Amino acid sequence: MLFCTDGYYYNGKWIDMLPRTAEALERLPSVTERIVIAYGGGAADPSPLPGARSLDDFVSAFAPGEIAFRRLPFNHPLYILFSSGTTGVPKCIVHSAGGTLLQHLKEHRLHSDIGAGDRAFYFTTLGWMMWNWLVSGLASGATLLLYDGSPFHPGPEALFDFADAAGMTHFGTSAKYIDAIKNEGLEPIRTHELAALRGMMSTGSPLVEESFDYVYRSIKPDICLSSISGGTDIVSCFVLGNPNGPVRRGEIQAFGLGMDVQVYDASGRPVIEEKGELVCASPFPSMPVMFWNDPDGDKYHNAYFARFENVWCHGDYAEVTASGGMKIYGRSDAVLNPGGVRIGTAEIYRQVEQMPEIEEALAIGQEWEGDARVILFVRLSANAVLDDDLDGRIRKRLRNHCSPRHVPAHILAVADIPRTKSGKITELAVRDVVHGREVRNVEALANPEALEHFRERQELTV
Repeated sequence: MLFCTDGYYYNGKWIDMLPRTAEALERLPSVTERIVIAYGGGAADPSPLPGARSLDDFVSAFAPGEIAFRRLPFNHPLYILFSSGTTGVPKCIVHSAGGTLLQHLKEHRLHSDIGAGDRAFYFTTLGWMMWNWLVSGLASGATLLLYDGSPFHPGPEALFDFADAAGMTHFGTSAKYIDAIKNEGLEPIRTHELAALRGMMSTGSPLVEESFDYVYRSIKPDICLSSISGGTDIVSCFVLGNPNGPVRRGEIQAFGLGMDVQVYDASGRPVIEEKGELVCASPFPSMPVMFWNDPDGDKYHNAYFARFENVWCHGDYAEVTASGGMKIYGRSDAVLNPGGVRIGTAEIYRQVEQMPEIEEALAIGQEWEGDARVILFVRLSANAVLDDDLDGRIRKRLRNHCSPRHVPAHILAVADIPRTKSGKITELAVRDVVHGREVRNVEALANPEALEHFRERQELTV
Protein backbone atom coordinates (compact mmCIF):
# COMPACT_ATOMS: atom_id res chain seq x y z
CA MET A 1 0.00 0.00 0.00
CA LEU A 2 1.22 3.48 -0.80
CA PHE A 3 -0.22 6.59 0.86
CA CYS A 4 0.84 9.80 -0.84
CA THR A 5 -0.08 13.46 -1.02
CA ASP A 6 -1.06 15.21 -4.22
CA GLY A 7 1.57 17.89 -3.64
CA TYR A 8 2.83 20.54 -1.26
CA TYR A 9 3.81 24.19 -1.01
CA TYR A 10 7.40 25.40 -0.66
CA ASN A 11 8.39 29.07 -0.67
CA GLY A 12 4.83 29.85 -1.64
CA LYS A 13 4.90 27.65 -4.76
CA TRP A 14 2.76 24.58 -5.40
CA ILE A 15 4.79 21.41 -6.12
CA ASP A 16 2.76 18.70 -7.88
CA MET A 17 3.91 15.31 -6.58
CA LEU A 18 1.70 12.94 -8.57
CA PRO A 19 3.91 12.76 -11.71
CA ARG A 20 6.95 11.84 -9.58
CA THR A 21 4.88 9.34 -7.62
CA ALA A 22 3.77 7.72 -10.87
CA GLU A 23 7.42 7.31 -11.89
CA ALA A 24 8.26 5.68 -8.56
CA LEU A 25 5.32 3.28 -8.82
CA GLU A 26 6.61 1.99 -12.14
CA ARG A 27 9.48 0.51 -10.13
CA LEU A 28 7.28 -0.81 -7.30
CA PRO A 29 5.22 -3.66 -8.76
CA SER A 30 4.35 -4.95 -5.27
CA VAL A 31 2.13 -1.90 -4.60
CA THR A 32 -1.50 -2.84 -5.18
CA GLU A 33 -3.28 -0.02 -3.27
CA ARG A 34 -2.64 3.65 -4.06
CA ILE A 35 -4.31 6.19 -1.79
CA VAL A 36 -4.01 9.92 -2.49
CA ILE A 37 -4.43 12.43 0.34
CA ALA A 38 -5.22 16.06 -0.44
CA TYR A 39 -2.65 18.52 0.88
CA GLY A 40 -4.25 20.61 3.59
CA GLY A 41 -7.43 18.53 3.69
CA GLY A 42 -10.40 18.46 1.36
CA ALA A 43 -11.00 16.06 -1.49
CA ALA A 44 -8.06 14.83 -3.55
CA ASP A 45 -8.20 14.16 -7.27
CA PRO A 46 -6.44 10.81 -7.69
CA SER A 47 -7.05 10.57 -11.44
CA PRO A 48 -3.50 11.60 -12.52
CA LEU A 49 -2.20 8.50 -10.72
CA PRO A 50 -3.32 5.30 -12.50
CA GLY A 51 -5.30 2.96 -10.27
CA ALA A 52 -5.37 5.36 -7.33
CA ARG A 53 -8.28 6.49 -5.18
CA SER A 54 -8.82 9.20 -2.61
CA LEU A 55 -8.51 8.65 1.12
CA ASP A 56 -12.24 9.29 1.58
CA ASP A 57 -13.06 6.58 -0.93
CA PHE A 58 -10.61 4.18 0.68
CA VAL A 59 -11.98 4.51 4.23
CA SER A 60 -15.66 4.54 3.19
CA ALA A 61 -15.67 0.74 2.98
CA PHE A 62 -14.81 0.37 6.67
CA ALA A 63 -17.01 0.88 9.73
CA PRO A 64 -15.52 2.42 12.89
CA GLY A 65 -14.86 0.00 15.73
CA GLU A 66 -12.53 -0.96 18.54
CA ILE A 67 -8.85 -1.24 17.63
CA ALA A 68 -7.35 -4.62 18.41
CA PHE A 69 -3.82 -4.28 19.81
CA ARG A 70 -1.54 -7.30 19.63
CA ARG A 71 1.36 -7.66 22.06
CA LEU A 72 4.62 -8.08 20.15
CA PRO A 73 8.25 -8.73 21.17
CA PHE A 74 10.54 -5.88 22.28
CA ASN A 75 12.65 -6.19 19.11
CA HIS A 76 9.70 -6.37 16.73
CA PRO A 77 10.53 -4.19 13.67
CA LEU A 78 8.99 -0.73 13.82
CA TYR A 79 10.30 0.92 10.65
CA ILE A 80 13.13 1.06 8.13
CA LEU A 81 15.21 4.23 8.00
CA PHE A 82 17.62 4.99 5.19
CA SER A 83 20.88 6.72 6.09
CA SER A 84 21.43 10.05 4.38
CA GLY A 85 24.14 8.91 1.98
CA THR A 86 26.91 11.28 3.11
CA THR A 87 29.33 8.33 3.38
CA GLY A 88 28.25 6.14 0.47
CA VAL A 89 25.24 4.15 -0.62
CA PRO A 90 22.40 4.65 1.93
CA LYS A 91 21.98 1.85 4.46
CA CYS A 92 18.54 0.24 4.97
CA ILE A 93 18.32 0.15 8.76
CA VAL A 94 15.57 -1.80 10.56
CA HIS A 95 14.75 -0.38 14.01
CA SER A 96 12.86 -2.05 16.83
CA ALA A 97 9.72 -0.79 18.52
CA GLY A 98 10.91 -1.37 22.09
CA GLY A 99 14.45 -0.08 21.71
CA THR A 100 13.40 3.05 19.85
CA LEU A 101 10.64 4.05 22.26
CA LEU A 102 12.70 3.33 25.38
CA GLN A 103 15.58 5.41 24.05
CA HIS A 104 13.32 8.29 23.03
CA LEU A 105 11.51 8.36 26.37
CA LYS A 106 14.88 8.68 28.11
CA GLU A 107 16.08 11.41 25.77
CA HIS A 108 12.86 13.40 25.90
CA ARG A 109 12.08 13.23 29.61
CA LEU A 110 15.55 13.21 31.17
CA HIS A 111 17.83 14.89 28.61
CA SER A 112 15.36 17.40 27.13
CA ASP A 113 12.87 18.00 29.97
CA ILE A 114 9.88 17.23 27.73
CA GLY A 115 6.77 16.18 29.62
CA ALA A 116 3.00 16.31 29.74
CA GLY A 117 1.62 19.67 28.65
CA ASP A 118 4.74 20.74 26.77
CA ARG A 119 4.58 21.82 23.14
CA ALA A 120 7.58 20.36 21.33
CA PHE A 121 8.77 21.28 17.85
CA TYR A 122 11.54 20.05 15.58
CA PHE A 123 12.01 21.58 12.16
CA THR A 124 12.44 18.43 10.08
CA THR A 125 11.21 16.68 6.97
CA LEU A 126 9.83 13.17 7.09
CA GLY A 127 13.07 11.97 5.51
CA TRP A 128 15.20 12.90 8.54
CA MET A 129 15.31 10.74 11.68
CA MET A 130 14.44 13.77 13.82
CA TRP A 131 10.85 13.39 12.58
CA ASN A 132 10.73 9.88 14.12
CA TRP A 133 12.37 11.28 17.24
CA LEU A 134 9.78 14.04 17.51
CA VAL A 135 6.79 11.71 17.03
CA SER A 136 7.79 9.72 20.13
CA GLY A 137 7.13 12.88 22.18
CA LEU A 138 3.50 11.75 22.27
CA ALA A 139 4.61 9.02 24.72
CA SER A 140 5.58 11.72 27.21
CA GLY A 141 2.25 13.51 26.89
CA ALA A 142 3.61 16.41 24.85
CA THR A 143 1.77 18.19 22.05
CA LEU A 144 3.69 18.07 18.78
CA LEU A 145 4.06 21.22 16.69
CA LEU A 146 4.54 20.59 12.97
CA TYR A 147 5.70 23.00 10.30
CA ASP A 148 5.63 22.30 6.58
CA GLY A 149 7.61 24.26 4.04
CA SER A 150 10.53 26.67 3.97
CA PRO A 151 11.62 28.08 7.37
CA PHE A 152 12.33 31.39 5.59
CA HIS A 153 8.90 31.92 4.03
CA PRO A 154 7.46 34.49 4.00
CA GLY A 155 10.47 35.80 5.95
CA PRO A 156 13.38 34.57 8.09
CA GLU A 157 11.34 35.11 11.27
CA ALA A 158 8.71 32.51 10.25
CA LEU A 159 9.60 29.85 12.86
CA PHE A 160 9.73 32.40 15.67
CA ASP A 161 6.29 33.70 14.66
CA PHE A 162 5.14 30.08 14.90
CA ALA A 163 6.83 29.68 18.31
CA ASP A 164 4.95 32.66 19.74
CA ALA A 165 1.61 31.72 18.18
CA ALA A 166 1.78 28.09 19.35
CA GLY A 167 3.30 28.60 22.81
CA MET A 168 6.34 26.50 21.87
CA THR A 169 8.31 25.10 24.84
CA HIS A 170 11.04 23.23 22.92
CA PHE A 171 12.53 24.44 19.63
CA GLY A 172 14.52 21.88 17.63
CA THR A 173 16.49 22.79 14.53
CA SER A 174 19.85 22.39 12.79
CA ALA A 175 23.18 24.12 13.28
CA LYS A 176 22.93 25.38 9.69
CA TYR A 177 19.60 27.09 10.44
CA ILE A 178 21.03 28.87 13.50
CA ASP A 179 24.00 29.97 11.41
CA ALA A 180 21.68 31.21 8.65
CA ILE A 181 19.52 33.39 10.90
CA LYS A 182 22.66 34.72 12.58
CA ASN A 183 23.93 35.80 9.17
CA GLU A 184 20.51 37.38 8.48
CA GLY A 185 20.98 39.52 11.58
CA LEU A 186 17.75 38.17 13.12
CA GLU A 187 17.21 39.16 16.76
CA PRO A 188 14.08 37.39 18.08
CA ILE A 189 14.95 38.63 21.60
CA ARG A 190 13.85 42.09 20.39
CA THR A 191 10.93 41.11 18.17
CA HIS A 192 9.28 38.09 19.81
CA GLU A 193 8.01 37.11 23.25
CA LEU A 194 9.05 33.42 23.30
CA ALA A 195 7.55 33.35 26.76
CA ALA A 196 7.07 29.57 26.98
CA LEU A 197 10.36 28.59 25.31
CA ARG A 198 12.79 26.94 27.71
CA GLY A 199 14.76 24.51 25.53
CA MET A 200 16.50 24.71 22.16
CA MET A 201 18.13 21.73 20.42
CA SER A 202 20.52 21.70 17.48
CA THR A 203 21.86 18.82 15.39
CA GLY A 204 22.87 17.87 11.85
CA SER A 205 26.39 19.29 12.15
CA PRO A 206 28.58 20.67 14.95
CA LEU A 207 27.27 23.82 16.63
CA VAL A 208 30.19 26.24 16.81
CA GLU A 209 31.07 28.51 19.74
CA GLU A 210 29.83 31.65 17.98
CA SER A 211 26.39 30.10 17.46
CA PHE A 212 26.12 29.44 21.20
CA ASP A 213 26.89 33.11 21.76
CA TYR A 214 24.29 34.15 19.19
CA VAL A 215 21.49 32.05 20.72
CA TYR A 216 22.01 33.46 24.21
CA ARG A 217 22.56 37.01 22.99
CA SER A 218 19.93 37.27 20.27
CA ILE A 219 17.25 34.62 20.93
CA LYS A 220 16.82 34.04 24.67
CA PRO A 221 19.30 34.17 27.57
CA ASP A 222 17.57 31.71 29.93
CA ILE A 223 17.03 28.59 27.80
CA CYS A 224 18.90 25.30 27.82
CA LEU A 225 20.72 25.15 24.47
CA SER A 226 21.52 21.52 23.71
CA SER A 227 23.77 20.53 20.86
CA ILE A 228 22.92 16.86 20.23
CA SER A 229 24.44 14.16 18.04
CA GLY A 230 23.64 10.59 17.11
CA GLY A 231 22.25 9.41 13.85
CA THR A 232 19.85 7.50 11.68
CA ASP A 233 21.85 4.39 12.58
CA ILE A 234 20.51 4.47 16.16
CA VAL A 235 17.50 6.80 15.54
CA SER A 236 18.62 8.67 18.67
CA CYS A 237 21.68 10.26 20.27
CA PHE A 238 25.02 9.28 21.74
CA VAL A 239 25.58 12.73 23.25
CA LEU A 240 22.98 15.37 24.06
CA GLY A 241 21.66 17.84 26.61
CA ASN A 242 21.38 17.97 30.39
CA PRO A 243 18.77 20.45 31.69
CA ASN A 244 20.37 20.29 35.16
CA GLY A 245 23.94 21.02 34.08
CA PRO A 246 25.94 23.96 32.74
CA VAL A 247 26.02 24.80 29.03
CA ARG A 248 29.58 25.37 27.79
CA ARG A 249 30.02 27.15 24.48
CA GLY A 250 31.13 24.81 21.72
CA GLU A 251 30.53 21.64 23.74
CA ILE A 252 27.86 18.97 23.80
CA GLN A 253 26.81 18.72 27.43
CA ALA A 254 26.44 15.04 28.26
CA PHE A 255 26.74 11.42 27.18
CA GLY A 256 23.43 9.61 26.77
CA LEU A 257 22.33 7.95 30.00
CA GLY A 258 23.05 4.23 29.88
CA MET A 259 25.34 4.68 26.85
CA ASP A 260 28.99 3.58 27.18
CA VAL A 261 30.24 6.44 25.00
CA GLN A 262 33.99 6.96 24.67
CA VAL A 263 36.58 8.29 22.25
CA TYR A 264 39.22 5.79 21.09
CA ASP A 265 42.61 6.49 19.59
CA ALA A 266 43.86 4.46 16.61
CA SER A 267 44.92 1.58 18.86
CA GLY A 268 41.51 1.29 20.55
CA ARG A 269 42.55 3.03 23.78
CA PRO A 270 40.08 5.44 25.48
CA VAL A 271 41.41 9.01 25.45
CA ILE A 272 40.35 12.36 26.94
CA GLU A 273 41.26 15.78 25.49
CA GLU A 274 42.57 13.99 22.41
CA LYS A 275 40.81 13.59 19.06
CA GLY A 276 39.73 10.14 17.95
CA GLU A 277 36.84 7.87 17.03
CA LEU A 278 33.46 8.17 18.79
CA VAL A 279 32.51 4.68 19.99
CA CYS A 280 29.94 2.98 22.20
CA ALA A 281 31.73 0.15 23.97
CA SER A 282 28.65 -1.70 25.26
CA PRO A 283 25.32 -2.73 23.69
CA PHE A 284 22.36 -0.32 23.95
CA PRO A 285 18.59 -0.66 23.37
CA SER A 286 18.29 1.27 20.09
CA MET A 287 20.87 -0.70 18.12
CA PRO A 288 19.29 -1.74 14.80
CA VAL A 289 17.60 -5.12 14.62
CA MET A 290 19.27 -5.71 11.27
CA PHE A 291 19.86 -4.24 7.83
CA TRP A 292 17.26 -5.05 5.19
CA ASN A 293 18.47 -7.64 2.67
CA ASP A 294 21.49 -8.57 4.80
CA PRO A 295 20.72 -12.21 5.74
CA ASP A 296 24.14 -13.07 7.22
CA GLY A 297 24.61 -9.69 8.94
CA ASP A 298 27.84 -8.86 7.08
CA LYS A 299 26.73 -5.36 6.04
CA TYR A 300 25.65 -4.58 9.59
CA HIS A 301 28.91 -5.85 11.09
CA ASN A 302 31.09 -4.05 8.57
CA ALA A 303 29.23 -0.77 9.08
CA TYR A 304 29.91 -0.53 12.83
CA PHE A 305 32.10 -3.32 14.23
CA ALA A 306 34.90 -3.80 11.69
CA ARG A 307 37.18 -1.12 13.22
CA PHE A 308 37.19 -2.22 16.87
CA GLU A 309 36.20 -5.76 17.89
CA ASN A 310 32.76 -5.91 19.51
CA VAL A 311 32.65 -2.11 19.88
CA TRP A 312 30.28 0.16 17.96
CA CYS A 313 32.39 2.65 15.97
CA HIS A 314 30.09 5.41 14.78
CA GLY A 315 32.34 7.18 12.28
CA ASP A 316 32.51 10.58 13.99
CA TYR A 317 35.81 12.34 14.71
CA ALA A 318 35.43 13.60 18.27
CA GLU A 319 37.05 14.63 21.55
CA VAL A 320 36.01 14.20 25.20
CA THR A 321 36.59 17.51 26.97
CA ALA A 322 38.10 18.07 30.40
CA SER A 323 34.63 18.95 31.73
CA GLY A 324 33.16 15.62 30.57
CA GLY A 325 31.41 16.99 27.50
CA MET A 326 32.22 16.32 23.87
CA LYS A 327 33.24 18.14 20.73
CA ILE A 328 32.63 16.63 17.28
CA TYR A 329 34.81 17.69 14.38
CA GLY A 330 33.02 16.00 11.49
CA ARG A 331 32.82 12.57 9.90
CA SER A 332 35.91 10.40 10.30
CA ASP A 333 36.02 9.43 6.64
CA ALA A 334 35.97 13.11 5.64
CA VAL A 335 38.89 13.98 7.93
CA LEU A 336 41.70 15.81 6.14
CA ASN A 337 45.20 14.40 6.52
CA PRO A 338 47.84 16.80 5.13
CA GLY A 339 51.33 15.70 6.14
CA GLY A 340 49.86 12.99 8.35
CA VAL A 341 48.06 15.51 10.61
CA ARG A 342 44.35 14.73 11.03
CA ILE A 343 42.06 17.76 10.71
CA GLY A 344 38.28 17.70 11.13
CA THR A 345 36.44 19.61 8.42
CA ALA A 346 34.32 21.38 11.05
CA GLU A 347 37.47 23.14 12.29
CA ILE A 348 37.78 24.85 8.89
CA TYR A 349 34.06 25.53 8.45
CA ARG A 350 33.86 27.22 11.84
CA GLN A 351 36.39 29.84 10.83
CA VAL A 352 35.48 30.39 7.19
CA GLU A 353 31.70 30.55 7.61
CA GLN A 354 32.01 33.40 10.11
CA MET A 355 33.18 35.64 7.28
CA PRO A 356 30.25 37.63 5.81
CA GLU A 357 31.40 36.93 2.25
CA ILE A 358 31.05 33.15 2.72
CA GLU A 359 27.62 31.50 2.78
CA GLU A 360 28.93 27.95 3.03
CA ALA A 361 32.15 25.98 2.67
CA LEU A 362 33.22 22.44 1.81
CA ALA A 363 36.74 21.05 2.28
CA ILE A 364 38.28 17.86 0.92
CA GLY A 365 41.67 16.21 0.89
CA GLN A 366 43.08 15.80 -2.61
CA GLU A 367 45.68 13.10 -3.22
CA TRP A 368 48.79 14.96 -4.36
CA GLU A 369 52.40 13.91 -4.89
CA GLY A 370 52.23 11.01 -2.46
CA ASP A 371 50.50 13.07 0.26
CA ALA A 372 47.19 14.89 0.65
CA ARG A 373 46.50 18.60 0.33
CA VAL A 374 43.49 20.60 1.49
CA ILE A 375 41.17 22.05 -1.16
CA LEU A 376 38.52 24.51 0.05
CA PHE A 377 35.37 25.28 -1.97
CA VAL A 378 33.25 28.25 -0.97
CA ARG A 379 29.75 29.39 -1.89
CA LEU A 380 29.83 33.17 -1.78
CA SER A 381 27.28 35.63 -0.46
CA ALA A 382 25.43 37.87 -2.89
CA ASN A 383 27.76 40.39 -4.55
CA ALA A 384 30.89 38.85 -2.96
CA VAL A 385 33.86 38.03 -5.18
CA LEU A 386 36.70 35.59 -4.47
CA ASP A 387 39.52 37.97 -5.32
CA ASP A 388 43.09 38.04 -4.03
CA ASP A 389 42.01 40.06 -0.97
CA LEU A 390 39.33 37.60 0.17
CA ASP A 391 41.58 34.62 -0.64
CA GLY A 392 44.32 36.14 1.51
CA ARG A 393 42.00 36.91 4.42
CA ILE A 394 40.65 33.32 4.43
CA ARG A 395 44.19 31.94 4.54
CA LYS A 396 45.26 34.35 7.28
CA ARG A 397 42.24 33.51 9.43
CA LEU A 398 42.85 29.76 9.15
CA ARG A 399 46.56 30.16 9.89
CA ASN A 400 45.99 32.41 12.93
CA HIS A 401 42.96 30.65 14.43
CA CYS A 402 43.88 27.06 13.55
CA SER A 403 47.33 26.20 12.18
CA PRO A 404 49.39 26.37 8.96
CA ARG A 405 48.21 22.82 8.22
CA HIS A 406 44.63 24.08 7.95
CA VAL A 407 45.49 26.51 5.14
CA PRO A 408 44.24 25.08 1.83
CA ALA A 409 46.37 24.64 -1.26
CA HIS A 410 43.54 26.12 -3.34
CA ILE A 411 40.41 28.11 -2.51
CA LEU A 412 37.78 27.86 -5.25
CA ALA A 413 34.34 29.46 -5.59
CA VAL A 414 31.38 27.28 -6.59
CA ALA A 415 27.74 28.18 -7.30
CA ASP A 416 26.32 25.34 -5.22
CA ILE A 417 27.40 22.62 -2.79
CA PRO A 418 25.93 19.09 -2.99
CA ARG A 419 23.88 17.94 -0.05
CA THR A 420 21.77 14.95 0.87
CA LYS A 421 17.99 15.05 1.03
CA SER A 422 18.27 15.60 4.79
CA GLY A 423 20.36 18.73 4.16
CA LYS A 424 23.86 17.48 5.00
CA ILE A 425 26.76 18.49 2.77
CA THR A 426 28.61 15.50 1.32
CA GLU A 427 32.37 15.88 1.17
CA LEU A 428 32.89 12.31 -0.05
CA ALA A 429 30.89 12.82 -3.25
CA VAL A 430 32.97 15.90 -4.08
CA ARG A 431 36.18 14.03 -3.25
CA ASP A 432 35.21 11.25 -5.65
CA VAL A 433 34.41 13.74 -8.41
CA VAL A 434 37.73 15.55 -7.98
CA HIS A 435 39.61 12.23 -8.20
CA GLY A 436 37.63 11.06 -11.25
CA ARG A 437 35.90 8.27 -9.35
CA GLU A 438 32.28 7.21 -9.69
CA VAL A 439 29.95 8.75 -7.11
CA ARG A 440 28.06 5.84 -5.59
CA ASN A 441 25.32 7.80 -3.84
CA VAL A 442 24.02 10.19 -6.50
CA GLU A 443 20.42 9.06 -5.79
CA ALA A 444 20.80 10.24 -2.19
CA LEU A 445 21.58 13.83 -3.22
CA ALA A 446 18.95 16.54 -3.22
CA ASN A 447 20.91 18.53 -5.84
CA PRO A 448 23.13 16.11 -7.80
CA GLU A 449 23.58 18.75 -10.52
CA ALA A 450 25.82 20.63 -8.05
CA LEU A 451 28.56 18.03 -8.64
CA GLU A 452 29.19 19.56 -12.06
CA HIS A 453 30.74 22.61 -10.36
CA PHE A 454 33.63 20.41 -9.18
CA ARG A 455 34.45 18.49 -12.35
CA GLU A 456 37.63 19.19 -14.33
CA ARG A 457 38.63 22.31 -12.43
CA GLN A 458 41.92 23.37 -13.97
CA GLU A 459 43.17 24.75 -10.65
CA LEU A 460 43.18 21.23 -9.19
CA THR A 461 45.89 20.06 -11.59
CA VAL A 462 48.59 22.47 -10.40
